Amino acid sequence: MERYFKRRFASTTSSSDNVGSSSSRDVDISRDVDSSKESELQDILANLIADPGLRPQMLDYDPNIRDEVRRAYLQKGPCQPKDHTFPQIDLSGIGQGCSDAFTEMGFRNLKKKDKIRQHVGPVGSVHNQSRQYCVDLMNQKQHIRTVLIKQSEQARIDYRICLTASLDCVRFLLRQGLPFRVHDESDTSSNKGNYLELLQFLVDHDEKVKAVVLENAPGNLKLIAPKIQKDLVNTCATETIKKIIKDMDSAFFSLLVDESRDVSVKEQMAVVFCYVDKSGDVIERFVGIQHVSDTTSNSLKEAIDTLFAREELSISMLRGQGYDGASNMKGEFNGLKTQILRENPCAYYIHCFAHQLQLALVAVAKGNADIATFFTSCNSLVNIVGASCKRRDILRDQLQKDVTEAVEKDTFPTGRGLNQETCLKRPGDTRWNSHYGTLLSIIFMFKSVVKVLKFIIEDGSTDNLGEANRSLREIQSFEFVFHLFFMRSILGATNDLSQALQRKDQDIENVMTLVKVCKDQLQHMRENAFEALLDQVSSFCAKHDILVPNMDDAYVAQWRSHRRAPIITHLHHYRVDIFIQIIEWQLAELNRRFSEVNTELLLCLTCLSPDDSFIAFDKQKLFRFAEFYPQDFNSRDLLALEDQLEIYITHMRTMTDFSQLKGIGRLARKMVEKGLHRTYNYVYLLISLALTLPVAIASVERAFSAMNIVKGPLRNRMGDQ
Repeated sequence: MERYFKRRFASTTSSSDNVGSSSSRDVDISRDVDSSKESELQDILANLIADPGLRPQMLDYDPNIRDEVRRAYLQKGPCQPKDHTFPQIDLSGIGQGCSDAFTEMGFRNLKKKDKIRQHVGPVGSVHNQSRQYCVDLMNQKQHIRTVLIKQSEQARIDYRICLTASLDCVRFLLRQGLPFRVHDESDTSSNKGNYLELLQFLVDHDEKVKAVVLENAPGNLKLIAPKIQKDLVNTCATETIKKIIKDMDSAFFSLLVDESRDVSVKEQMAVVFCYVDKSGDVIERFVGIQHVSDTTSNSLKEAIDTLFAREELSISMLRGQGYDGASNMKGEFNGLKTQILRENPCAYYIHCFAHQLQLALVAVAKGNADIATFFTSCNSLVNIVGASCKRRDILRDQLQKDVTEAVEKDTFPTGRGLNQETCLKRPGDTRWNSHYGTLLSIIFMFKSVVKVLKFIIEDGSTDNLGEANRSLREIQSFEFVFHLFFMRSILGATNDLSQALQRKDQDIENVMTLVKVCKDQLQHMRENAFEALLDQVSSFCAKHDILVPNMDDAYVAQWRSHRRAPIITHLHHYRVDIFIQIIEWQLAELNRRFSEVNTELLLCLTCLSPDDSFIAFDKQKLFRFAEFYPQDFNSRDLLALEDQLEIYITHMRTMTDFSQLKGIGRLARKMVEKGLHRTYNYVYLLISLALTLPVAIASVERAFSAMNIVKGPLRNRMGDQ
């Protein structure tokens, strides 16, 4: 009996310790089994045979229920053969008058009291032992089952407190992206790592936690081992992804993928899902990093298939793909895009708009030799000034002096948030908006940068002396200043678009509008902005004592022969060869890279826009848009959609709540808010499909940026989870 309950206790404890290891279905089954056994036991106890000559031997009963049967017979009392009644017995009189209750031969001579005392015998006699067994059997408070259940319940409570404290520490460290461990976690260490130190912090501020963790926890249940920490992290990751999948609620989604190498020289693939939630909001969720042996399209496809199988997702629900445009991603014949389209033709591919813009603005501009030289000079300037902490401090101090002097002369704007401490921003080809920030910082700190370069030259140090002298000559030229302000105007005209492409709430219709506005702004700059730019550059040069050439003088490039070079003026060079040429290249590249906005799919998509009281609404184009998704709109659904569109547009134009909306995203949220997503279910399905199409892979890029912070050189063996 004791071994039986120990086994039951062990199984109960292990099942409670393994958080999430058993399903609710298993628990229900065990409860059904226990209830059936309990019902069977009650039937046996209710039908006990009173006659000792007829009732079964105690050994014939199941060992697990013998105590219950004995207890039932004792509660009914000794048998009376004549009428087979069971008067209740008084346990306090056991051993003092029960005829044949405790000995094999029985006691029959009731007149001789000495014989009774002899029958009872000493403490260790059979009579007293049997009586004690009976008392113990009837006293359920000291029954082994009761003791074990109490121990099990308390152990379960203590374990839950310990597990909750450990999970709180894990969740905090995961949210902050902090490491868990350090090289020395011994008791004598002054820093045992974030996990143990945070757990100790909880111990110091919570008595309940203190009583069950660390030194007060059982030796094999402290939950501080590295393997346990990894298991908790895996559990958090699993539960988080389950929550994301549950929030998707079988909705259509898009796949955003990018691959990169981490600090441990492992090729990683980051995956983000984009979908429309129940509130009509566009949601992007990072779902994990998958290690791939190589970056071929086949390896990436296998990793995606593994991810879908693990999370029980179907590729048939995929409605969009978003990549950065790498050949292994968008290859026309065997790229990742093509392989997914073979399985699901409705998973339309959209080239990341943010990468297209970055490539169009910077890469194309560098196609001009003068502009390429200008950006090289900017990189060299940033490297020289920021080569050491000493030079950074000199630049910072000089800038503070210049700002103070300008403020005293009332030639500098003042106010909250202005004139803060800054430094030269380093440009990066893969960092959106970085070149624009570099140009702004050079313009703002130009005077201070010149003084720092002069200090490096006057200091006489051989380190970077030649580069500092060359950079000083370059930046104090009209050509450098013209390129500086010109490229600042180009990148400034598209800065808003660059920022908008990185926002999660942008839909393709809004981005297409922003691209068109950007093109119009560049075209207007080409036709009207040269004179204003030239005046701005000339004013800046005069302020900093830079020689401004006569625009009517002949201009000869340094790399051309003076005898064979065509005779052109400075005005022609800066206006035609630089200003107009670069802008035309930019417009051509924008038209080429954003050619997808001219495809039939996206042109039909714009008809959903609620701008200006649904002025872009076109029933035929929306009907055509639905035909792009045959898996979602069969012939019957198309007929129903055609009829629903008529009622929908009439209703929308009569409601003031919808007349001022901007963008498809706000339209979806408003329809859900008003409950019209159920009324116009087919139209809302079109809107959801439009919002699911990806705009940019900014979320994937941010995931890699976070991975570089979390998985640093000191933690290069960290697991992918």
